[in-house]
Amino acid sequence: MSDVPDLSSDEDQYDEEEWQEMDTSNSSITCLFCTTALPTIEEGILHCEKNHNFNLSALKSKHHMDCYSYIKLINYIKTHKEKSEDIMSSATATWNDDKYLKPVDNDEWLMYDFDSLAENISSPKSYHANVENGLVTLSQAHFLELQRTIQTLSEQLKESQTHLQMAREDMSKMQSSMKTIVEGNTNSIRNENITVDCVSKVPLECDEGYFSSYAHFGIHYDMLSDKVRTESYKNAILFNKDTFKNKTVLDLGCGTGILSMFCATAGSKKVYALDQSEIIYHAMDIITENNFSNEIKTIKGRLEDTKLDEKVDIIVSEWMGYFLLFEGMLDSVIYARDNYLNPGGILLPNQCNISLVANGDIDTHKKLINFWSDVYGYKMNCMKSEVIREASVEVVDSKNIISEPCVVKDIDINTCNVKVVDFTSPFELRITRDGFITSLIGYFDTFFNLPTPVSFSTGPHVTPTHWKQTLFYFKDCKEVKNGDIIKGTITCSRLKTDVRGLLVQIDIFGKTHKYILS
Repeated sequence: MSDVPDLSSDEDQYDEEEWQEMDTSNSSITCLFCTTALPTIEEGILHCEKNHNFNLSALKSKHHMDCYSYIKLINYIKTHKEKSEDIMSSATATWNDDKYLKPVDNDEWLMYDFDSLAENISSPKSYHANVENGLVTLSQAHFLELQRTIQTLSEQLKESQTHLQMAREDMSKMQSSMKTIVEGNTNSIRNENITVDCVSKVPLECDEGYFSSYAHFGIHYDMLSDKVRTESYKNAILFNKDTFKNKTVLDLGCGTGILSMFCATAGSKKVYALDQSEIIYHAMDIITENNFSNEIKTIKGRLEDTKLDEKVDIIVSEWMGYFLLFEGMLDSVIYARDNYLNPGGILLPNQCNISLVANGDIDTHKKLINFWSDVYGYKMNCMKSEVIREASVEVVDSKNIISEPCVVKDIDINTCNVKVVDFTSPFELRITRDGFITSLIGYFDTFFNLPTPVSFSTGPHVTPTHWKQTLFYFKDCKEVKNGDIIKGTITCSRLKTDVRGLLVQIDIFGKTHKYILS
């Protein structure tokens, strides 16, 4: 289930003054772990390392920290008065929770240019000088070395000033976004009267729940252990090495980076592996472990909010959701195609279709629907409507299929637009044996149209995948005979309250049935 978070609670009310830009020009800082005052943040970092064994550079490398992780760390320390040794010995970034983006106070530590932090902070180099008759002279070698050092430090200062300005701009954007959420701006995604028609129009802070779901180990285990899915991509790439040789590739929603490594193995000269989920940090380690760091560049970010260095020759993505279109990730593929794919470039996969077939599983229908007719001697028939309101995702035994399939939507990924999610299609199902229709089954097929073509299906007639099948149950079963032609219409559209969810309406047997995927 995907829910838009309720941001109206007291604990999420950020005071506007907490986000005001902080002036650090004439102020000192206090050590994170004692009361010592230091004139600059740099000296504060050196003090923490020398006196408290708090190595910020080591933490940055260990936990792949960015500037937002640094802000969370500082607020976490201030909030919980954590000891240095506990933080340094922690196997995970225990502070990596968005609630720690809320400043504890107007702390100068938060304005530090964390992205410019080097692997090791050291004291300035010393130079030997000759003192004679009150005059100080340097050897020519020392003079040239000092001159180079001054030039390097000048360049670093200029770069730091640029990073600081970018940080200030980011803080300003964060302040503006938070103000919009708190005040309930009429353009906010939380306003149910506003219809959002694609993912790119959803503010990132309202879309984090979706990406967070992909930060967990279990979902990647399910996808990688799905041989139908993963080996289809592997075969499509490695059986077509000439297509990938010396090409630039975007792996959109890269997850653990498995598709990126397939592309690199096939000879791609550059692969951009992009993912907004925290799984990207594990992908970095996996790519390094397999010696692909030169070929694969990892990027943390949502594509719609990220600028790539260049356009690409191939876009590969495993974007398909339940009933193909659930989760709305096709929107991001379309955005990538329209903004980053070179003319004549390739999308993989490049074609998909959705099919319906009739299901005659009486036993499961009794278990899920008729159960409510007699619950320990009591009638709960009102619950039947609630059960069938949501589409069910499960694996169907092929022995229960009682019709031929019918394709209700064919999608060309090269040309479709974001309105492809909204469609109405008539269908006809030819019944193949006597029985009772208990539900309709939705599934999809995926095609890699390449010199050596590859395809796979998620239907009930083949090896099950992690997508399983999507079932649309009927409250009452309908008896059918072999040879009957069952006609109906299916309408699919986005949920108004959840751009990644679907509303499916099926008109059949003279009735209208509505289902939600969310």
